[in-house]
Amino acid sequence: MKIAVIQFPGSNCDQDALWSLRNDLKVQAEYVWHGESNLAGFDGVFVPGGFTYGDYLRCGAIAAQSSVMAEVKRFAEEGRPVLGVCNGFQILCETGILPGALLPNINERFICDSIFLKAENKISPWTEKVDSPVAVPIAHGEGRFIASEDEIKSLENNNQVAFRYCSNNGEINGAANPNGSMNNIAGILNPGGNVLGMMPHPERITSKILGSDAGLLIVSGFQRVLATVYGFK
Repeated sequence: MKIAVIQFPGSNCDQDALWSLRNDLKVQAEYVWHGESNLAGFDGVFVPGGFTYGDYLRCGAIAAQSSVMAEVKRFAEEGRPVLGVCNGFQILCETGILPGALLPNINERFICDSIFLKAENKISPWTEKVDSPVAVPIAHGEGRFIASEDEIKSLENNNQVAFRYCSNNGEINGAANPNGSMNNIAGILNPGGNVLGMMPHPERITSKILGSDAGLLIVSGFQRVLATVYGFK
């Protein structure tokens, strides 16, 4: 198993992603520059956080035009694991791999904090190990997830809401929503369940030396997707 960590101008969570995969998940991982157009030899993709192209236009809008994103889209369509975190989530939405968009936080301020997540979908490879609310770091200025009424209805009806912001006891309410996201949505899945986009940063808590290894419950979804689709172990 080998995971590509995509690097764009302005990526700043790529090292966190690579470290979590190599040192904590114990899988092969390599950086891939955004100008590449071939992901041969890789089995999955991590699109990390950061401020690609300085967040000009909309967050992720310029990065979505990069050559490598055609390959990421192919991976998604083939059922391979793709994880987009924070700016990576924004990029996946801008490319159309995932629906919706991310707008400025409702308070119009950058938020750096630790919040609680509840796994709404209990059966996807990314969420099935998350049994109770987990504390996960966030760091974003444009994390307010929105979508059309039809898209929201489809996400809810098809069990594509992966995570919601919640209180420490799992209650879904406005007070637990840090950015104003519709329906407290913190992460969503594609229809096949192999693609996860989320604003919080699980790759920052994959080792107890960092204070928690709860992020491994999510990042290890790479292994479970590949085990399901290709029989990898």
